[in-house]
This record gives sequence, C-alpha cells and structure tokens, in this order.
Amino acid sequence: MTRNYLVTGGAGFIGTNLVERLLAQGHQVTIYDNLSRRGARLNAAWLRERHPDLRWLQQDVRDFEPLARAAQDADVIVHLAAQVAVTTSVTDPRHDFEINALGTFNVVEAARQSPRQPIVLYASTNKVYGGMEDVVIVEEATRYAYRDLAHGVPETYPLDFHSPYGCSKGTGDQYVRDYARIYGLRTVVLRQSAIYGPRQFGEEDQGWAAWFVIAAVTGRPITIYGDGKQVRDMLHVSDLIDAYEAAIDRIDQVSGRIYNVGGGPANVTSIWTEFAPLLEEYLGRPIPVSYGDWRPGDQQVCVMDIRKAQRELDWSPRVSFAEGLRQLVAWAQENRALFE
Repeated sequence: MTRNYLVTGGAGFIGTNLVERLLAQGHQVTIYDNLSRRGARLNAAWLRERHPDLRWLQQDVRDFEPLARAAQDADVIVHLAAQVAVTTSVTDPRHDFEINALGTFNVVEAARQSPRQPIVLYASTNKVYGGMEDVVIVEEATRYAYRDLAHGVPETYPLDFHSPYGCSKGTGDQYVRDYARIYGLRTVVLRQSAIYGPRQFGEEDQGWAAWFVIAAVTGRPITIYGDGKQVRDMLHVSDLIDAYEAAIDRIDQVSGRIYNVGGGPANVTSIWTEFAPLLEEYLGRPIPVSYGDWRPGDQQVCVMDIRKAQRELDWSPRVSFAEGLRQLVAWAQENRALFE
C-alpha cells in the first residue's frame, strides 16, 4: 500500500534515512524542513542528487499555516523536526520550547484539521524519564549498570521532565498521546534511545557516537565528560525505521500508545571504556582523548525496556552494535571530505 508521507525534519539524520527508505518502496514523500541544523543542507543535497523530483517545503514547524496546508495531502505525518540538544535548551529555553512543544502542537492540530486525518508518528525521547535518581546503579569494571532493572526502564516508569529539552519534548509526547484520546487522531509515540548510523553529522552535545567517530577519523580532539563508563543502549537507524513501519502498519491496533524504542539490553555500550576498543580496532590505531568534569544531568545508565514494542509491534533490533559501528566508521571514512 503506497501512502503520501509528510516528514518534518526530513533532511535530518533520521529523516534522510527514512525518506530514502520510503522512496525506495514507492511512497510519495514531502520533506518539511527549515534546513537549520548542522548537516541538513548536506543531507538535502544528497537526497536531491538521488531524487531530483522529491518534493521539498523549506518551512518551519513553528509556522502553523504552511504546515496545515502541507498536512492536507498527507496520509502519514512523521514528526522528526526538533531542537535536539540538552545544552542548547538550557542556554535558550524559549527557542527550544517553540520548536519542540509549539511545533509538535502545530503538527497535531494540522493533522486534526486535515480532511484526510493522517496518522501521526512522533519521535519522542528517553529524556522524558528524567534523571531516574531513585534507580539503583552499580559500578562494574567497564560500565555502570542498573541493579534491579534487568530489561531496562519500562514505559510505566514515572515521567519526570528534566531540563528544558525534556520538558519541551515531553510536552509534545503527551499532546500526541492525548490527541488520540480526545479527538480520535491516529497517533503513536516512540520514545527513542541513542540512535546512530550513516548521514549523522554528530556534535559534541548531541549524537555522541557519530561525533566520536567523525572526530577520530578527522583527527579532532575528543573530550570524555565523566569517566567514560556511562552506558547507553544503541539502536541503528535502520532498526528504528523498521519500528516506524511496524507502528504505522498496525496503527488501528496501537493508536494512542507509547513505546520505548532503543537497542535494549542486547545492544549496550559504555560511551568510552567499551566503545573505544571497538573504534580503535576498526581504525587500526589508538585514539587520544582528554577528560572533563561530569556534565549536569548526564545519566550514568540509560537503557530502555523494549519488550512492549517487541510484543505489540513484532519488532526487534537486528543490527548489532558492533556491526552498526563498523558501518558508521566506513561511512565517515568514505565521506571524510564532508567533515573537513
């Protein structure tokens, strides 16, 4: 079944990979992106070269009228446009709120007012769970770990929006959920963990895995904040898109629901003590780093319990972290000129 997709933030890292998949499947796609993020114009050029007829709307989700017009023709809206860095949200919380909270409200309102009543898939974040200060953490030789949450943090864990970014993304998270209850809009929320993969122009404060790879490939300095034992569950972008497709295909059964989507316990790594040996193996040389103080709000462990998505979406990650990192390193090496 072919559909008309509207992808906000379609020139971002996840958006570019999603659009490429959708076009390969024969869907109609409109990208809605203001091209403000680092790497977005490079991704846009890559997509335009491969798909000259691809429809583009260089617009901002903070502006309701053009968004409402774009939603008129959509069967599915995948809402990826966002301000994505915690540090940026702290320095400019109004900017963060307007993009993430108001922008998401505009998306669901545009969908509600559309005669097509499009499906809305919202890319939320594990940051809605906050610092999880009451979860007991134990220190192991190369990583931190949950003492009592063998499967990770479930969707039933209390929400505790921490940082302006957590507040703004959490606001969108709850609006999208509630529009299914109040207005019958077909929506689904995916609380995403650490997503990585090709076309990710990572920065020090966002997209850390890609940033470490790019910095190592180009010889830029790397700073590890904390001791490097912080643990994340890593999900390859191709597995994330599989989850998107599974949710959209099952929307009549899962509308209004929220799912954790991450690598789960099978795909965890500490951000340097375990990550570095793999990266050094793939590059064939040691990587010098310096260390800095812990950053405020940095979680020692963040691993998502993905069993609900596995059960209800018939979805599981397929790309191991070792293989996914190898692919990311190969992409960075092949595209070194883009970073220099």
